[in-house]
Amino acid sequence: MVLQNWFRRASDPAAVAPLYARIVAQARQTGFYRDCGVPDSLDGRFDLLVLHVFLVMHRLKGGGAEAGAAAQHLLEHMVTDLDRSVREMGVADLGVGRRITAMANAINGRLHTYDRALAADDDLPLQVALDNNLYGTVHDTAAGDLDAMAGYVRAAAALLNDQPLARLLAGDPAFPAAPQRRIDHAHA
Repeated sequence: MVLQNWFRRASDPAAVAPLYARIVAQARQTGFYRDCGVPDSLDGRFDLLVLHVFLVMHRLKGGGAEAGAAAQHLLEHMVTDLDRSVREMGVADLGVGRRITAMANAINGRLHTYDRALAADDDLPLQVALDNNLYGTVHDTAAGDLDAMAGYVRAAAALLNDQPLARLLAGDPAFPAAPQRRIDHAHA
């Protein structure tokens, strides 16, 4: 299980801090929320963060021992950050552990789901994964939003795969721009 040691602190937590900060900045791009219908809520922000951590971990996978350690440290750093955030929101100490365990289980499930979906030859499994997770609190996800996000995920994975591992390990991954609002020319 990817998160079996999620509570163990990274030996050098500062080593992945720049990488995590870059991922957080990308996941906070307003285009995802404004133009792609990702819910601008705790759930939506959590899922967009997990999606971007997945994309970086996907790139690190198979990159050797240093990349594997970075992926594990990145995951641990994210869980530590989520723990801090939950505490800042005022959750009682007794409830923090329960919430973080639930988040860790959700992260683990999403990482595996996105990995399988990205490996598929067509976008349907990826769209289903995005609909169930990223848009999980949306009643009727627009097909255009799913298309745009699936295209973004594939473009981000390709862009990350084209980057040297050293760039990611230095905390400087490049991501594509967040998809922009589609203009309905019939009503413009």
